[in-house]
Amino acid sequence: MDAWNQLRRLTTARIALGRSGGSLPTRERLQFQLAHARARDAVVAPFDAEEFAARLRLLTPKVFVVNSAATDRAEFLRRPDLGRSLAPESRKRLANIASQLPPFDVAIIVSDGLSAHAVATQCEPLLAALLPLVRGSGWTLAPLAVARHGRVALQDEIGSLLKARLTVMLLGERPGLGSADSLGVYFTYSPGPGKRDADRNCVSNIREGGLAIAHAAAKLHYLLARAFQLRLSGVQIKDDSAGLPGPDQATLPQP
Repeated sequence: MDAWNQLRRLTTARIALGRSGGSLPTRERLQFQLAHARARDAVVAPFDAEEFAARLRLLTPKVFVVNSAATDRAEFLRRPDLGRSLAPESRKRLANIASQLPPFDVAIIVSDGLSAHAVATQCEPLLAALLPLVRGSGWTLAPLAVARHGRVALQDEIGSLLKARLTVMLLGERPGLGSADSLGVYFTYSPGPGKRDADRNCVSNIREGGLAIAHAAAKLHYLLARAFQLRLSGVQIKDDSAGLPGPDQATLPQP
């Protein structure tokens, strides 16, 4: 058991839990139930898109809110396909906005996904670290979109309407028993209808205890630069950044 206890100090995985007779100790049983409750709460927690958009305007002034085709949280969970497309009124409004704007290099979308708690906790500090890197690279940035009940593929329709060369979507990841607040970032070069998961890249597990904010922003910026350089995204991009920085470092070698 001593060897297992040493390993337990190195991981949040449930190992070396001990036993009471033929069962888990009461403490471990209660901790499991608490983690499960937190994961369930993260999935069903409401997302105030308008309030969150107001907070993001402190980082970038141009922010608008759209709805996916899922009308509420319950429908979003039952019908993943509805979270991948815009509601008709949002599509029309976004098309009107885009008709008055030039094409952009980058369009950023934020959505609750499967954990509004992850978005509320990780999104603002990540954008605060990422946006200066995007602007410093000279990339033009579209107005930021906040989407209710969005899935990853929603970025394709939004990016296509905004005439963006590349879309970046931040959304809450499916909660685990030890990570109910994990944020994922997906990006797609040349977004539009017909894009597949193989056409995207993902930087995941952004949270305290996972991938640190500064490291995530630097890694994402490096990969975006690679996507622009190669004019593609997905499985054809390899993370060839040598000597990744520690969590306290905010830059990676430029491609």
